[in-house]
Amino acid sequence: MKLRKTLLALSAVAAMTFAGSAMALPSVKILATGGTIAGSAAKATDTTGYKAGAIGIQTLIDAVPQMKDYAEVSGEQVVSISSNNVTTEIRLKLANRVNELLADPKVDGVVITHGTDSIEETAYFLNLTVKSDKPVVLVGAMRPATAISADGPMNLLEAVQAAASPKMKGQGVTIIMNNRIGAARETTKFNTSNVDTFRAPEYGWLGVMSQAEPVFYRTTTRRHTTKSEFDVTGMTELPRVDIIYAVAGDDAKLAEAAVKAGAKGLVSASMGNCSIPNGQEAFYEPMMAKGFPVVLSEHVPTGECVLRPDAIKKGFISSGNLNPKKARLLLQLALTKTQDIKEIQRIFNEY
Repeated sequence: MKLRKTLLALSAVAAMTFAGSAMALPSVKILATGGTIAGSAAKATDTTGYKAGAIGIQTLIDAVPQMKDYAEVSGEQVVSISSNNVTTEIRLKLANRVNELLADPKVDGVVITHGTDSIEETAYFLNLTVKSDKPVVLVGAMRPATAISADGPMNLLEAVQAAASPKMKGQGVTIIMNNRIGAARETTKFNTSNVDTFRAPEYGWLGVMSQAEPVFYRTTTRRHTTKSEFDVTGMTELPRVDIIYAVAGDDAKLAEAAVKAGAKGLVSASMGNCSIPNGQEAFYEPMMAKGFPVVLSEHVPTGECVLRPDAIKKGFISSGNLNPKKARLLLQLALTKTQDIKEIQRIFNEY
């Protein structure tokens, strides 16, 4: 009889332990910055003229209760703005907050709601500055939350499902919209208003969301997160870097103005295979001779920036296939480490 009672007691404890472990869900923190995903319009048919960031994070969470089937979700409002107003200070604040959260063993992943106009820039910046292999997923929407067939709720659900999955570990910072998982480095906005606006040209998507799970088909080989050399702990600003658009016959007056305004480096959104007008090149040459960094990127959507031998000799830096917006961010971070042109080129080659 005593043995039977003991066995029953042990069975009860085992059952309780199993039930408790079965009920335990990953912990996902949502950091909200505003954007269209939190936008509010006067009418359900309005997809323009809405106020971005008008809806708070708790309202977004309450609107998608299905998230709680996959994770213990809590939210934090960082800012409530349209993403064309995201500043370096806000990105640094986000990076430091994400690092703080992911250092907590109780937090399994982070989702960041963000406007689509600059989501790829913030994602890439975090890809270079987050110091954890836990999932960091950025998500947005092309229709405001008040619109008919708003795309935000499903995007948010899939972002949380991804951030809760151990399969996302070590994949770097990603952007998830429309069932697709995009690497921060390669994903870019292609259409001003279409819901299916994001693309990963040349190298494609990392994978897709299928049946509430991430399914991967490739991985990125460039350095990111735990392998990144950049540390922005405590920083509130970065060196100024401006982008100068290259157009035929430009006389470099804008580049001159950028330098006078305090730019510590420039990114040229060049033409074709990193070609720039003679007027710009003549302005850059004496500056580069003194160690001023000029990175050649391209405003052509795809392709590699391959420098001519004489361009290398003059001191130009190639961005590889990194677009001007992301090249600017990488140069800003590079300048926190070094002023050496060859070392900056090494950084662009590796990231």
